[in-house]
Amino acid sequence: MEALARPAATIILLRDGTDGIEVFMVVRHQAIAFAGGALVFPGGRVEESDHELAASRDACPNPEGLDAAALAFRVAAIRETFEECGVLFARAVGSPDVIDAPTLKRLEDQHRAALNAGSIGFDAVLGSEGLLPAPDLLVHFAHWITPTSQPKRYDTQFFLAEAPAAHLAVHDGGEAVESLWITPARALADTEAGIYKLVFATAKNLEKLGRSKTAAEAIAAARASTVVTVQPKGIKLEDGRRLMRIPEEAGYGGSEFIVDYMPASS
Repeated sequence: MEALARPAATIILLRDGTDGIEVFMVVRHQAIAFAGGALVFPGGRVEESDHELAASRDACPNPEGLDAAALAFRVAAIRETFEECGVLFARAVGSPDVIDAPTLKRLEDQHRAALNAGSIGFDAVLGSEGLLPAPDLLVHFAHWITPTSQPKRYDTQFFLAEAPAAHLAVHDGGEAVESLWITPARALADTEAGIYKLVFATAKNLEKLGRSKTAAEAIAAARASTVVTVQPKGIKLEDGRRLMRIPEEAGYGGSEFIVDYMPASS
């Protein structure tokens, strides 16, 4: 029986480094069933509470006029990014600016552990400081669905966002055991050298990001592009590698790729 693809969302945090564009990535704990030990972008499942928050006009701004499902993906991405690496895309009511470092520190000290444990809701965390999520700061970048052959499947929306300068990204020490800022080229090279593991979607998204020299350039390119859903289809080759097929119009530089890293989609 084919496993259901669970909705999930992730933010690819960007910044400009000395060697070009950098992305924030975490190494997943080896014990996690899906992509254990892999280098990934922060993210996770869309929860019912994300839909509830997205449906509240008072609690969740929607300046782009997104439909309820699309907005819930963005809320989930914002929540998961705060849970996993302590970066929070939120503003005080009436403010045009993302929250400052002292406010973020208070939220982390008082609520991040409880949020991760599920003993407090994200809406309560935001409400404790009079904050609203900032979904308008996220730019839709990609949509990948895990191949039907996999026992654990996700329907994942990827978003780009420039990391707020005052927010220090750091892994949570639970699901993620290591974190780093790295250029796409270095992440791919280190995987080739056996230092890291990448799933197919992460590798292709890193390659796509690597075409941009700056965070602003990557975000502008994403805004100008149309996201095409990718659900890879793989064929195992005689040498143990896989031939992965994806839609050419998705913009990854081709439709067939031979890979010897993890074949899952996110």
